[in-house]
Amino acid sequence: MATPSSQRLVSLDALRGFDMCCILGLTATVDAILRRFLPASRVTATLAEQFTHVPWAGLHFEDLIFPLFLFISGAAMAFSVPKRLAREGRAAVIRHLLLRAAMIFALGVIYSGGLSRGWDQVRWLGVIQRIGIASAAAGLLSLWLGTRGLLVVTAALLVSYWALLAFVPVPGFGAGDFAEGHNLANYVDSLWLPGRKYDGDHDPEGILSTLPAIGTALLGLVAGSWLSRDLEPRRKVAGLLAAGIVLLVAGWAWHPFFPVVKKLWSSSFVLVTAGWSAVLLAAFYWIVDVRGFRRWCEPFVWVGANPITLYLAAGMGAFRTVSQRLVGPLPPDWAWVGTATTFALVLVTARWLSRRGIFLRV
Repeated sequence: MATPSSQRLVSLDALRGFDMCCILGLTATVDAILRRFLPASRVTATLAEQFTHVPWAGLHFEDLIFPLFLFISGAAMAFSVPKRLAREGRAAVIRHLLLRAAMIFALGVIYSGGLSRGWDQVRWLGVIQRIGIASAAAGLLSLWLGTRGLLVVTAALLVSYWALLAFVPVPGFGAGDFAEGHNLANYVDSLWLPGRKYDGDHDPEGILSTLPAIGTALLGLVAGSWLSRDLEPRRKVAGLLAAGIVLLVAGWAWHPFFPVVKKLWSSSFVLVTAGWSAVLLAAFYWIVDVRGFRRWCEPFVWVGANPITLYLAAGMGAFRTVSQRLVGPLPPDWAWVGTATTFALVLVTARWLSRRGIFLRV
């Protein structure tokens, strides 16, 4: 993997912050305002639809948010791991990555309720746990493999996952049935995943689907490695855009045979979302780092500096509780005010932490 330059990419922090803002209330605020102030029409309905998850197969903007964060986590590894490797050595990097993964995993379990409902109701796999596992796996692989090796591993993960779901039969449904509850990933969860599952007897962040999620982080790492090279900025942008287009075409070409499904983290879903992520990274890099237009994205940078902290605080209801105290009960037509206030509190907190140099990272 290429050794990164010493200059920090503000665009990476900004894109991470933009993505986290979408998680913490930006899309909910935009959706609420659109529904309140724009007249009902086909256009507004289409826009509003993008802020909801697809029930199963397909892709809306809302479905891109989580894989984009995982992609960015991988891209950040392309800068942080080589620096730590040069400074501390391989053994120290391995210890750091494993300890970090364990801490993130533990935070994910706590975020999902911990032991509050008893051992049999612990949600062992979830969004935060997936981030910890996948980013650590990508970082560890990068210690021994270059770009070509990482791409080979990614391809092997995606093809193997497809082959398992396509050819291993599920009792009662056979092989190659990708419907919810009929596929091998859901079946493995029902047999082997202990504790509470998000969707009854299976989980969207389950056991088998963790394998292609590692592929998402690896593709992000490869993108970050490309940005870290000593190349002309226009070439970096062109490379990311070209890769993004190739991934999008490949993913949608795979869709008829292995549908784009977020809850399965299907191989086609990995390619399509990585394609969009590469395009977004190229756009942010060009605008923020190359052209130098940074003022507009300052709120995103604030949030991107403390993503896990803000996510945990939001998930535990901190911003929502304060917002309810500030605005009180609201009639339905004014519900958007509560949503906007909650998101504003996120930004105020992020700015306060950033201005005081408080960065609570794992």
